[in-house]
Amino acid sequence: MMLGLSSLAVLAACDSKQETAVENAYDNQAAIIDNQADNVEDMADNMTGNAADAAENAADALEDKADAVRAAGEKAGDAVENKMK
Repeated sequence: MMLGLSSLAVLAACDSKQETAVENAYDNQAAIIDNQADNVEDMADNMTGNAADAAENAADALEDKADAVRAAGEKAGDAVENKMK
């Protein structure tokens, strides 16, 4: 019985590491996109009128994309976890 519980704990640890690795990969990509959004926002600060509005809209779109990447990472991590069960 103890051996069985130990094996489950080891499997859970591996499962958790794989899930974390997948989620971290997505989070890293989202962080890159967030940095791009920040750069676009900084450029928008130096613009006026329609150009500034367009840059702000582009930054907002990048932020939305980063959020979508994070959400996809959560789903991918969950899929890895469920696959191991």
